[in-house]
Amino acid sequence: MSDALGAWRGTSQTLYDIVGAGALDRFRATIQSATPPGAVPQGFHWCLCLPDTSTDALGPDGHPPKGGFLPPVTLPRRMWASSEVQFRAPLGVSARVERISSVARITEKSGATGPLVFVDVEHTTRADGIEAIVERQTIVYRTSGTERMPLPPSRALDLSQWTWRRSITPDPVLLFRYSAMTFNSHRIHYDLPYTIAEEHYPALVVHGPLVATLLLDLCARELGADAISRFTFRMLSPAFAGQDLHLVGEPGDKIELRALGADGRTVVSATASR
Repeated sequence: MSDALGAWRGTSQTLYDIVGAGALDRFRATIQSATPPGAVPQGFHWCLCLPDTSTDALGPDGHPPKGGFLPPVTLPRRMWASSEVQFRAPLGVSARVERISSVARITEKSGATGPLVFVDVEHTTRADGIEAIVERQTIVYRTSGTERMPLPPSRALDLSQWTWRRSITPDPVLLFRYSAMTFNSHRIHYDLPYTIAEEHYPALVVHGPLVATLLLDLCARELGADAISRFTFRMLSPAFAGQDLHLVGEPGDKIELRALGADGRTVVSATASR
């Protein structure tokens, strides 16, 4: 690892927020939450303690500038690759939230598309002083693509092997609302000309944490609110606005969850435990 990146290992930041009733209502409306009123849906924590970079300081892709808390990786593309989440206590409406984040590990690798840098970040979220959520998030940085990715074909899928099934079609309005809820200004989620011309995707890209949130909502639809104690997900392939997204699950001691694209490929692989 280069000394320039290694120096960021152990850096930390602390952010504060409040679980607002209005924000909760908007979140529930955005994802059409199955969680009953009065309960905070699991996954809402990704809408809390958000960076508040000034608009004039954002990069050309809409991301905050590199450096500061996260290492100044020179590779241009940044993606949320995976998370391991422990839900230790429910969040409550009006709770005062503190999130402590620290860079745990930085790993440089070489992949089929070129150099990769993985940054593991540990987040501890406390609500009214109680440790509520512990998460280890992996962010991956990589080079930009040079050829446009083709839009995956849509086809009829047989999902009968899955006990839990829900299919939706994310549209630009859903992506816009979720970007607003998470203060995420990455342009691949709302700026189609930029998405095609600069990042070479065929359509607007569905946020990885939005797909993970929809899988948590699938669990809530089947098991009730706050039923999950552990949740792990990995992003394997992008999902695109305007195409069907199939949310499926198989209950057991460990619940197997998948988000499948319109062509049947796995977009997100996840597991959950009660």
